[in-house]
Amino acid sequence: MPLQFTRSWSDPDLEAFRDSVVRFIEAEVLPGDEAARRRGHVGHAIWRRAGELGFLCTDVPAEHGGAGGDFRHEAVFDEEMARRALTGMSTSVHSIVAHYFLNHGTEAQKRHYLPRLARGELVGAIAMTEPGAGSDLQGVRARAELRGEHYLLNGSKTFISNGYLAGVVLVVCKTDPTQGARGTSILIVDTERASADDPGLESGCRGFRVGRLLDKLGMKAQDTSELFFDDVRVPAANLLGGAPGQGFFQLMSDLPYERLLIGVAALAGMEGAYEATLAYVRERQAFGQPIAAYQNTRFKLADAATQILVGRAFIDRCVEQIVAGTLDTATASMAKLWGSETQGRVLDELLQLWGGYGYMTETMVARMYADARVQRIYGGTNEIMREVIARNL
Repeated sequence: MPLQFTRSWSDPDLEAFRDSVVRFIEAEVLPGDEAARRRGHVGHAIWRRAGELGFLCTDVPAEHGGAGGDFRHEAVFDEEMARRALTGMSTSVHSIVAHYFLNHGTEAQKRHYLPRLARGELVGAIAMTEPGAGSDLQGVRARAELRGEHYLLNGSKTFISNGYLAGVVLVVCKTDPTQGARGTSILIVDTERASADDPGLESGCRGFRVGRLLDKLGMKAQDTSELFFDDVRVPAANLLGGAPGQGFFQLMSDLPYERLLIGVAALAGMEGAYEATLAYVRERQAFGQPIAAYQNTRFKLADAATQILVGRAFIDRCVEQIVAGTLDTATASMAKLWGSETQGRVLDELLQLWGGYGYMTETMVARMYADARVQRIYGGTNEIMREVIARNL
């Protein structure tokens, strides 16, 4: 029998919400995935539609324009996308941006940005990584110099998820290069797109430029871009939180949220791949019998099922902890580390059961295999996760 992927944190209301999410994904996201993969982005219309239906910023309080739910609602949406190898809408990054506003923004910043993010009018991105600075955020070289009522922002960023479609970008930069981590701040940059439907590479924000859409190993429908800032004038009021030098603290405090989202998606991807593989091996014939009849197949599926169910217990506990406000950085790092590493191993074994079809990018498990590789890199590399965990032993 197929595994029963039940969740300890769910309830009837959340399952009703899941049903509505599934209907939206299968009716409106899935049909456009092939075109989005060729184009390199999903466009703005699907973001606005998701916002219209209440699927964005689901854990942002209603008084700030969100749906008033909690992390579990975000997990439901991310799970159902991951189970279908749909990566074009990086709603996790969008939600992370919303949480920077929610947790660290001034009241004016919350009022201005959160309702627009929840409606999908703005797509959110956060620009941390630079050509010479990845996991070591203290090494960022982007600079912002205060000139009266504006900051003058200069620098470049790369590997920025949602960068091409972004209407607002949170830019990690140095406002005081002499102070190390304490001189890091986050600036809110409005990209002021000339056209929401066809963003192109032009912007009404003078000095801001989107570079090429990056050609990635996986996540082909997800817009990942280079961003350039050449004397971009950013109002001083657009300093996140209103006080300079708080950027590193702001980044560190929201890491558990980001890393658990990665763990949630990793587990859901394994579940989706397992179910698809189970159906395939029961139909596919080899030497006069279904592939599922062979001991090797049964043992591989048994191993995958065990990994998934063990992981479900751990990830579910982490979800319960983040809802309760007790999830610490080390445990969240374990969720990211275990989820992404196990995802790679499980998908590799499941892909093998598809034979040659598993190598074809038209097959969902092949797309999942390629998409999963970056899970060990973004959100802090898994080498960094091990360091974080080790420091807390």
